[in-house]
Amino acid sequence: MAAPTEFKPTIVGFLCNWCCYGGADLAGVSRFQYPPHLRVIRLMCSGRVDLAFIFRAFAKGADGVFIGGCHLNDCHYNPEGNYDAMGNTLMAKRILEKLGVNPERLRLEWVSAGEGVRFAEVMNEISAKVKSLGPLGSAEGIAVAELASRMQTAVDLVPYIKLVERERLRVPVRTEDGYRKFFGSAEFDELFNELILDKLVMSRIMGFLRKKPVAAMEIPGNLDLAPSEVARHLQQLTERGLIKFESGQALVAAV
Repeated sequence: MAAPTEFKPTIVGFLCNWCCYGGADLAGVSRFQYPPHLRVIRLMCSGRVDLAFIFRAFAKGADGVFIGGCHLNDCHYNPEGNYDAMGNTLMAKRILEKLGVNPERLRLEWVSAGEGVRFAEVMNEISAKVKSLGPLGSAEGIAVAELASRMQTAVDLVPYIKLVERERLRVPVRTEDGYRKFFGSAEFDELFNELILDKLVMSRIMGFLRKKPVAAMEIPGNLDLAPSEVARHLQQLTERGLIKFESGQALVAAV
């Protein structure tokens, strides 16, 4: 019997041109060793890494996503560009967790152009971590098609999330500690559940119903959601005229 093949993860890396990409180049020139799992996408600033980029990378089958930028307060374009990268990463982790994807598959690090050794160390760490988590989807018990559907739901919600961030989810203090405190606070949890999580769940339900009419009792199992959560959102969607019931139990998207 053939021996099982070793899992070789695919990791998509969004690297800042001025710092992290330079660090990667230095690591290569210096022949520092790290696994060849990284697929590099070079951007001018880590703040350019949109939430949609992260979700699309996972939708296309990346087992992990790495964002590498300049050290905080050392952004080459905007003194706070890498704070935007931090905010997007922390937000994406919360959304990934709700979608059933281990948030540890996403990692953000600061690496300067002169830190070739650090870049190699980070790559060894993230490669080992993603390898231990296993292949995306199958390790979480999510089918490929369902995983792609969940990620697309998140992508479709990104414009709304950006609006909410600008209007209701502004971080009060632009420091690393300020970001981590805000995203770990009860205030953020409440706003996230009210403004983003509910929209995300309702979007998933609507996407599922667009495929075919189903009985309400079938939705929780198919979407890995709690029955009480589904019931609450079905009531809201019905009140808004976005779905309707026909033939008693059959649930269909409203015209």
